[in-house]
Amino acid sequence: MANSQSPLFHPTDELIPVRDGELTLYSQWLSPEQSDNYFILLKRQIAWEKSSIFIYGKTVKIPRLNAWYGDPGCGYQYSGRHFEPLPWLPVLREIKCRLEQTLGQSLAGQCADNYFNSVLVNYYRDGNDSVSWHSDDEAELGRNPVIASISLGEEREFQLRHRYAKALPVKKIKLAKGSLLLMSGTLQHNWQHQLPKTKQSRRPRINLTFR
Repeated sequence: MANSQSPLFHPTDELIPVRDGELTLYSQWLSPEQSDNYFILLKRQIAWEKSSIFIYGKTVKIPRLNAWYGDPGCGYQYSGRHFEPLPWLPVLREIKCRLEQTLGQSLAGQCADNYFNSVLVNYYRDGNDSVSWHSDDEAELGRNPVIASISLGEEREFQLRHRYAKALPVKKIKLAKGSLLLMSGTLQHNWQHQLPKTKQSRRPRINLTFR
C-alpha cells in the first residue's frame, strides 16, 4: 500500500488528462536492455501459479499466471480469495527501490522502503490471457492508493472506463515494455481498468503492480 499522497513527478512524465483522478505515464522508464533483463529474471524466479477466484457464484481459473509478494501481513482480498504475500525476492526489491527513487521518495540515496509494501506480478502468456474490468479499491490499499504499474515484454493495450460518467469514451493506452503507469488521486474510486484479450499479441508480457 503506497502513501495516499500524489508522488513527485519528473519533467519527462506524460500527464494523461483524465477526469476524477490522476494518470501519469513514463513511456521509457526502463531501457530496452533493463526491461529484457528483468523479464528474464522474473520469468525464471517468480513462483507462478494459476489462481482461482469466486465470481458469479462459480469458482473459475483466472486467464493468466500470477504471484503476490510483499511485507508480512500485507494480505490481499480479491473476488472471494485471500492472498498472503510471499517474501520479497532480491530482484523485486531492486525494482521497488528504483521505483521509489523515481517517485522522489528517497532520502540521501536510500530507498524509502516503506512506501510500497506489496506487489502483484502477472504473467500474460499471449493475447488470450487478460484481466477483466475492475478497480484497485480494496480497503487495505488505503483511501486514495497510488498504484504503480510496470510493463515488461510484449506491448499491450490498457483500457479505462469511468464508473459513473457513462458518456465518457473508453481511454486506451499502449503500454510498451519498460513503461511505468502511475494511477493515483481518486482514480480507483471513479474508474475501472482492464487488459483485454487480443489476437495481435502472441508474445508474453509480465506486469508488476506495486501498492
